[in-house]
Amino acid sequence: MTPHLTIAQPRAVLDDPHACTDSSDVLSVFGALFEGLVRRGDAGWQPALATHWSMSDDARTSSFTLRDGVRFHDGDPCDAEAVKHCLERMARPDMGATLGAPGVYAQYLAGMTVEIVDSRRLKLTTAEPLADILDILHAGHIVSPRALAAAGDDLAKRAVGTGPYRLERWREGEEVKASANTAYHGRKPAFAAISWRRGASPAERLSLLQEGEAQVANGLEHGPAAALDPQRFTTRDYLSPVALILMFNAAQGPGADPRVRRALNLGIDRTGLVRDVLGGAGQPLHGYVSLVHDGADPDAPDFPHDLAQAGCLLREAGYGAGLELNLYCPTRLPDEAQALAAALERQLAPIGVSFRIHLEPDRVRYANQVRLKNIHDICVFDSSPMSCFRVLHEKVDSRVRGSWWEGYANPEAEALMDRARRTLDEGQRRAIQRQIYRLLQADPPWLYVYTHRRMIGLAGRHPAFAMRRDGVLDVRTLAPPPEPR
Repeated sequence: MTPHLTIAQPRAVLDDPHACTDSSDVLSVFGALFEGLVRRGDAGWQPALATHWSMSDDARTSSFTLRDGVRFHDGDPCDAEAVKHCLERMARPDMGATLGAPGVYAQYLAGMTVEIVDSRRLKLTTAEPLADILDILHAGHIVSPRALAAAGDDLAKRAVGTGPYRLERWREGEEVKASANTAYHGRKPAFAAISWRRGASPAERLSLLQEGEAQVANGLEHGPAAALDPQRFTTRDYLSPVALILMFNAAQGPGADPRVRRALNLGIDRTGLVRDVLGGAGQPLHGYVSLVHDGADPDAPDFPHDLAQAGCLLREAGYGAGLELNLYCPTRLPDEAQALAAALERQLAPIGVSFRIHLEPDRVRYANQVRLKNIHDICVFDSSPMSCFRVLHEKVDSRVRGSWWEGYANPEAEALMDRARRTLDEGQRRAIQRQIYRLLQADPPWLYVYTHRRMIGLAGRHPAFAMRRDGVLDVRTLAPPPEPR
């Protein structure tokens, strides 16, 4: 077993394992310490703590069979009782909070009952059909109930899972260190210890990699990373699934008119934005999710850059003399939000669109204002769930009026959402979501902009290494660095 691996990344954070997060840095740590019932793989759902699962014909009851003999890092058995305890905690309305939006998981699991069949089998029954329940449950990290009861507000004491590594120490915001769980039920850990170390900037993370203080560095800038010696380092470029969008206030004002929403989507040059704002490190976005999402339609047409058609639609909507939009804009997350707003205004100037920008430096307050629907006419946002089902439920469905819904309604798309919730066959369900993808191109709820391309570097040559499709570094796939020559 190789003694130690250090991963340099933008954040080294512990959180409550039942908090909702799409942060790839946090999820990399969680993936080492914890397991859920299933895990997301590039080819679909894979067994984790559950070896088998099935769903009833009405898409409401899911049955799971657990692995035999699995124990938590504290030695307690990971049985059906422990899983029940964690799933019910996850479903509480005060849990799953993210950026001021509590009850993320409760909106799906409220009213759920969990029945223990025996020590290795349990059944979950939801109040409504939920064919995509694995999109929710894979984030349900199973934690030692004894540790949860003793933890209080101490996040480190809650980090007692069944994963290949167990927590050793945590310096808040700076480093998370874990040691190998030699009793792990799966492939044995490759490293005696792993540290996730914060590198505040891409340059700092690159320096840690080059100087041998880290063997993996994530979130590198493409230019400097491309200059690494390929005989000494491996680099991989990968697409982040996070969609960078501008959300319209579709309840009132100009954004309530579908012609305005479509006009702005036709009026921007996404390739130019990727070039000018991201330095080329991105991919144009032409739908409500990225093309790495299962429900995206790769055969759907791209939005053309058509200023003539955009101008025509604005004139039809009554804005032939020009349109000033009040734009709500954070100063970070995304960090390029202000540069993006300026670039968009330049591109839309030929059709008479301008922005009055309202900056918000407090990112938590910004998220709360978005949740409260106080976004002026339009706001800069990122849509991070890897699940098409979650994106539609939380941001698009007017009947749900989720945390990030801003007044949009499309009854035809909503009818398809209902059909998908009842469709057990995953291929058929994805086909329905692809129909929704096309509908939301014809009638876009948001201004679709781009997704980022990220860069990771590893010490040594690792020809088989690939980032997982969801953009999360899976430490179980990392090989030991080669011996120095």
